[in-house]
Amino acid sequence: MDKPAVKTMEEFAQLVGLSRPTVSKYFNDPGSVRAKTRERIEEAIRQSGFRPNMFAMNLNRRRSNILGIIIPNSTDPFYMALTRRVELLANEAGFLAFILSSDGNPALEQRAIETLKSMNIAGAIIAPLGDRSHQQTLSELGTTIPLVYVDSPLDETSSFVGTNNRQSFRLIVDYLCRSGEPPCYLGMPPVNNNARRREVAYIEAMEAFKMAPQLVETTPCDNWDFERFGFEQMQRSLRSDNGLPTRTVLCANDRIAFGAIAAAWQAGLKVGRGDDYDIRIAGHDDHPLSRYACPPITTVAQNYDEIGRLATQLLLSNLDNESPPAVSNRILLDAQIMLRSSA
Repeated sequence: MDKPAVKTMEEFAQLVGLSRPTVSKYFNDPGSVRAKTRERIEEAIRQSGFRPNMFAMNLNRRRSNILGIIIPNSTDPFYMALTRRVELLANEAGFLAFILSSDGNPALEQRAIETLKSMNIAGAIIAPLGDRSHQQTLSELGTTIPLVYVDSPLDETSSFVGTNNRQSFRLIVDYLCRSGEPPCYLGMPPVNNNARRREVAYIEAMEAFKMAPQLVETTPCDNWDFERFGFEQMQRSLRSDNGLPTRTVLCANDRIAFGAIAAAWQAGLKVGRGDDYDIRIAGHDDHPLSRYACPPITTVAQNYDEIGRLATQLLLSNLDNESPPAVSNRILLDAQIMLRSSA
């Protein structure tokens, strides 16, 4: 027999012979209805193939079961791993994770924020671009729903889960200073607050070890093509009359290091540690492909899974409050050094 054509919640309630509130209660939380009622509804679902419009249901709720996620780059393995973890935990808690990418574009970030607002989301996890023109928009959104920032905080007071840059750079700078020439620093484009925070963390670490910080001069850039940036800046430095400040280069992140290693190879330099090598290059983050680079990149590892778990946990705990928390929660995780062949 053909399945009954059921398109609305009202039609489904009529089919199953129950009130619409009872049916809605089941779809919100199957465990909230009696076992016999649940069996009756689930049999009707099998017969009709009905699935409610979850977005329409959420618009009618005081608080929906949708959690928003905004990331700068949906193809970056860091954000892929992070959102996968958040999605899993959100689903286990009975929430639907809705992911939007700003693609490194402030206008798309603004559109993503407006989209989430229109969906009546319960809360959001956001990796912001750091563009100052949108701080007010995000701050206003944070007065209505709980927000947790990851990767880079919006400001000094926002709820945030991420890596302790001071600890991680102290760790890698200490190793590089003890094992060879002190490192110069190849920064990242100023696309978010991490750019400045990591540069400061490098400077503080060098000064703590009584070393003079040395920054590789870079040309202005404001996009997320980090590999190209690292390649072009390293190539430019190697071709200049002054060259690099030292034969050890610490990159702001592993994606910068990918480009730097490619430029060094193209220049005929051997990258690695020991007397047989010309230059050492290290990174930060432990990008999933870092161990498969040539040579594998020495770096410090961010705990992607733990950042996702703690951010989701923090957001869910804030949902229990009638209003967003007056005091932000900031969780900084220590990183772990990953010693490989590049430095």
